[in-house]
Amino acid sequence: MLKRIGIEKLVVGMYLHEFCGSWMEHPFWRSSFVIRDSREIDSIRASSIREVWIDAAKGVDLAPGEVVLSVAESELQVDAELATAAQAVRHIARVPTAAEFSRAAKIVARSRQAVTSMFEEARLGMAVDAAGARRVVEEISDSVSRNAGALISLARLKTADDYTYMHSVAVCALMVALARQLGLDEEQTRSAGIAGLLHDLGKAVIPIEVLNKPGKLTDDEFAIVKSHPEQGYRMLLQGSGVDPVALDVVLHHHEKIDGSGYPKSARGDEISTFARMSAVCDVYDAITSNRPYKAGWDPAESLRKMAEWSAGHFDAKVFQAFVRSIGIYPIGSLVLLSCGRLAVVTEQRGRSLLDPQVKVFFSTRSKTRIRPEVVDLARPGCQYKIVSREDPAKWNFPDLDEIWSGMRLPGR
Repeated sequence: MLKRIGIEKLVVGMYLHEFCGSWMEHPFWRSSFVIRDSREIDSIRASSIREVWIDAAKGVDLAPGEVVLSVAESELQVDAELATAAQAVRHIARVPTAAEFSRAAKIVARSRQAVTSMFEEARLGMAVDAAGARRVVEEISDSVSRNAGALISLARLKTADDYTYMHSVAVCALMVALARQLGLDEEQTRSAGIAGLLHDLGKAVIPIEVLNKPGKLTDDEFAIVKSHPEQGYRMLLQGSGVDPVALDVVLHHHEKIDGSGYPKSARGDEISTFARMSAVCDVYDAITSNRPYKAGWDPAESLRKMAEWSAGHFDAKVFQAFVRSIGIYPIGSLVLLSCGRLAVVTEQRGRSLLDPQVKVFFSTRSKTRIRPEVVDLARPGCQYKIVSREDPAKWNFPDLDEIWSGMRLPGR
């Protein structure tokens, strides 16, 4: 039986089923294991993880009478969090996603080259080119203005080799979309984009063998990774004309509302709105991306995971605005429809977060591919509804990204 508990209740012998937090926040290469040693508990408590799921059927249970959260209760909490976001008005994309994909793909490629050069120069001790960063952000911002989903979904497709660079591009786009959803003005939106582009600059000086290590990090290695906000902050200070919002975000994007983040353990109002925004955008792109040591989660599943952790981790207003900016079922999410067919989300439509446009391509009844058909679930009279999210790993569709994008993607 799965139970969600606070880390203060962990004891040796418990079976840890899953951490309530992204894998960036703890040093363990596995998320499911029996706790064999009190030092493992110490490591968990030293991290920013505050809750975990245990499986009482596979290890030591809690003492009788202990109050815990069941899977059903947790799901109800997540549903309530996402429902709150769904009720608010969201901003509507100006052009269809399909119309923006080709243009967005070129911008992503140019942005990757620019960020790669920026990181290489930073690694060599050269000052950050603030003007160059602004030009990249302007291109990304223009694409997001036309259609937020196109560039954001394409930037999520990364290889292990270019993760750090593409993560910066993705977080930049997510920050711009979130800034617009929050109603920030153009200057603030541009600052948010620059901050997103530069937020992980400190990783330029982190050894690549540590960043991409496929196994468990040692305590020393984990400390090295956690030094990147301060490293990036110092690097930005060496340049001129750097946006103060970028300085703030580079240093504070791993802070959490409850004070369990790093490097300053800032809490509540000590964390700026821009840093709160970057915390959400950074985590979302990280957990939806494939890494050398972990396959990325489906976009819709990732949002539910984040909603589960949101209390204490994220600012509630910012997180709800983020959900509205990308949708409860973001582009690329695999879903099961009420007709028994599988579909992949291709676009957010109208004002409803629950009824996106999808491309139907597989029958679960006949277990065969069918001719792809685009269906707008928000269209009046449409009889299909989303029944559930589906795990892409369960179905093993190697061309899933090509299905939703309609493009032949290199290296896939």
